[in-house]
Amino acid sequence: MKLALPLLPALALLATCLALPAQAQRADTLLVDRAKASKSLDNAPVRGTTMAQVEARFGAPTQKLEPRGGQQPQWPVIHRWVYPDYTVYFERSHVIDVVARQASPREIGPKPVE
Repeated sequence: MKLALPLLPALALLATCLALPAQAQRADTLLVDRAKASKSLDNAPVRGTTMAQVEARFGAPTQKLEPRGGQQPQWPVIHRWVYPDYTVYFERSHVIDVVARQASPREIGPKPVE
C-alpha cells in the first residue's frame, strides 16, 4: 500500500499534462472552423488579380495602408488595402493574399496595424 500512494500524485500529474494539449487543440480548431465558415472571403479578390481589377470590382478600400518593403531588390513592395471584412495584400500590384478581419471588436486576435 505504501508503494501505491506515491503513484497517485504522479498519475494525477500525468493526466493533467495529457489534458492540456487537448484543450489547446480544441481552441485552435474552433478558430480554424470560424475562419473556414466565414462567408466574407467567398466573394473576395483572388491571387493574381491586379489593383485596378480589385478596385473596379470591389470598389475603393476603406483604407490604403502605407506600403512596406522595397528597401532591397529581393524585398518587394507590399501594399495593404483594408475592406470592411478583409485586408488585401499586394506584391507590387498583384494580389498575393486576402486575410479575414476580426469578427467583432471584442474578439482576441492579432494586434491592429499601426
